[in-house]
Amino acid sequence: ESRAATASDKEINIQWYIPSLAKPSNHTETKVLLLYAYNTNPVKMSDISVFSSTAAFSGYLWIPMARIISLREKLSDLKEQVEILMQGSKSFSTSVPTSFLEQSETLKISPSNKPKLSNAKVHLDEKTEEIAKGCLFEVRELLSVVPALPSPLTEIPFDVTLQSITNLEDMFDLANGCIITEGSLLDWIISLLH
Repeated sequence: ESRAATASDKEINIQWYIPSLAKPSNHTETKVLLLYAYNTNPVKMSDISVFSSTAAFSGYLWIPMARIISLREKLSDLKEQVEILMQGSKSFSTSVPTSFLEQSETLKISPSNKPKLSNAKVHLDEKTEEIAKGCLFEVRELLSVVPALPSPLTEIPFDVTLQSITNLEDMFDLANGCIITEGSLLDWIISLLH
């Protein structure tokens, strides 16, 4: 039981592997390995040698490092735009501290209440929506197991919240892995990998 792995909800776990830092030849670009595992139903595994599930999947993709770094920068800019849009709304000011100082003050007042990222849906302006569609088009291109036609996105395929954009940005952080459990974002990512 101490070695058991459980997933009570649907989730995806993302890990990155960066191969040796030896310089590639002039004809190849540096690639990193995206390792993923996800489950579509609750899973409990106590012995990997006898584990069999139709709800757990895993795989990997080789992705050019330069594209990951570029995409992460764009997602960081998108997150910043979403935060700016939320600053005027009450849901942002009451649920997410806007600076480290405010976060420190919040924690001093009630240390048991950790600040949480907002799950409130964000209404994007036209400029931010175009930035988001561009980022998501790149995500789709990088993660699609079966290459799709290079048609631009006409709509954003999940609810845009500060949490979902942060999760997406974290997903492409090469230094760390992440676990995503959010509904519509998770469903979209799984649809690309499936």
